[in-house]
Amino acid sequence: MLRTILITLLGPMLWGTTYAVFTETLPLSHPLLTGAMRALPAGLILLMLNPRIPPVAALKRHAVIGLSNIAVFFALLFVAAARMPGGLAATLGAVQPLVVILVSAWLIGRAPHPVQLLAGIAGIVGVGLLVLSPEARPDPIGVAAAIGGALSMAAGTVLIDRWGRMGSPLETTTWQLIFGGAMLMPVALVVEGLPPAPRLTEIIGYGWLMLLGTAFAYFVWTRGIGRLGPSAVYLALASPVVATAIGAIALGEWFNPLQWAGMALVIGATAVGVSIRRQA
Repeated sequence: MLRTILITLLGPMLWGTTYAVFTETLPLSHPLLTGAMRALPAGLILLMLNPRIPPVAALKRHAVIGLSNIAVFFALLFVAAARMPGGLAATLGAVQPLVVILVSAWLIGRAPHPVQLLAGIAGIVGVGLLVLSPEARPDPIGVAAAIGGALSMAAGTVLIDRWGRMGSPLETTTWQLIFGGAMLMPVALVVEGLPPAPRLTEIIGYGWLMLLGTAFAYFVWTRGIGRLGPSAVYLALASPVVATAIGAIALGEWFNPLQWAGMALVIGATAVGVSIRRQA
């Protein structure tokens, strides 16, 4: 069990490196293309591990989820990463489980527990401390992108919950990545155009995101969910922690005291809210 937990933990830890890898090795002027390059090749790699084409009805739903969970989410994630410290962007995105809990009450009729409502309020306060403290001065477009990405992925998560099982976790992840990357790629090329010829550092950065940060990370994550069950969701909170640690230690992106308090509130509220949901 411990071995499975540690292997599964590698997924969100690798996700936490996304922000630093992007800002330090890849062209910040092409966030949409970076999102597409992260998703589509990774999906094709996972398809080689499980070369099965789902029924047409399932493919249609995978396409909708891929638009929300991958195309829109990845695009906004890299827009946020280009404009804000990685720890801030990752922590703002960590409110997504709380959004899922509240949106589920509207779309699925699953009434939230009172503790979840309190966790939601705490999470909002935490976000406020992160972005509204006097010394923070965050980029408003970056903040909007980070929160918009969390909302988009929350909508996709609720749709998966509403539609029920659409295949194995690996299959669902594979086709989300393929559809999401395929949708985002032409948009990126039209909006941003082709980037300059990649240098060695950019090739390494793309390789890290595609192979380790996405294909491998999603594989061990979906494998862990299958073996550990719903409790594996707590491990996802390692992503903002790793992103913040890298930003502070390696890049000098230190938070002020109010922002540290906001980060603690967001992560704590998310952990409590998801815990109550899983027990309900």
